[in-house]
Amino acid sequence: MVVSTISPSPVLTQDDLKKLAAYKAVDYVESGMVLGLGTGSTAHHAVNRIGELLKQGKLNNIIGIPTSKRTEEQALSLGIPLSDLDTHPVLDLAIDGADEVDTYLNLVKGRGGSLLREKMVEGACRKFVVIVDESKMVKTLGGSGLAMPVEVVPFCWNFTVTRLQNLFREAGCVAKLRVAADGGGKPYLTDNANYIVDLYFKGEIGDLKVASHEIMRLAGVVEHGMFIDMATAVIIAGERGITVKNK
Repeated sequence: MVVSTISPSPVLTQDDLKKLAAYKAVDYVESGMVLGLGTGSTAHHAVNRIGELLKQGKLNNIIGIPTSKRTEEQALSLGIPLSDLDTHPVLDLAIDGADEVDTYLNLVKGRGGSLLREKMVEGACRKFVVIVDESKMVKTLGGSGLAMPVEVVPFCWNFTVTRLQNLFREAGCVAKLRVAADGGGKPYLTDNANYIVDLYFKGEIGDLKVASHEIMRLAGVVEHGMFIDMATAVIIAGERGITVKNK
């Protein structure tokens, strides 16, 4: 693993650092590429930057594959040409954020609700560049105590919640159905009209590949938010600057 650091100006805010990290990620973009366009606050900066460079003529012949309806709307507003995986089954590069990154550059993604489309798009790319702030760095996935999302079908969702929680009983797992942010108490719906079950761990998950396999064996599970061995580079924004970790 290769690590490099860029020192920031002391007047930069955290959002400035995220923007700087996003711009650093866009340095990987070349004309003629098919790009996976991520979702979230930091990825939003990267998509804006790509749109800006296209408008300036510094990039051309770019095709974007969005990972959410929100990103699709953003890209269209910027004039970024869009397509899909049916037309472009292999992507040159994807840029996206993450909710957790461990020391081996494994990720937790999906707290924004786009994990299925993100995994489909980012699993089809030759290079996957991840942008985070330093608070997202953890020793082991699930180590933040925050949600590890699992997308499930609505049918008998409570049955699936119980099975997911029992699967990680030894890790002190608590599984909760995610509710919509509007306060009405209705389940949160993904872009694919599925539900999300958030897993909260008190202990370590254990072997990630085994955990992944066991989750995906459960009928009713569509996808989970562990992105194992997928990132090729992680750009980390922090008080001491921008750090780039490459596999």
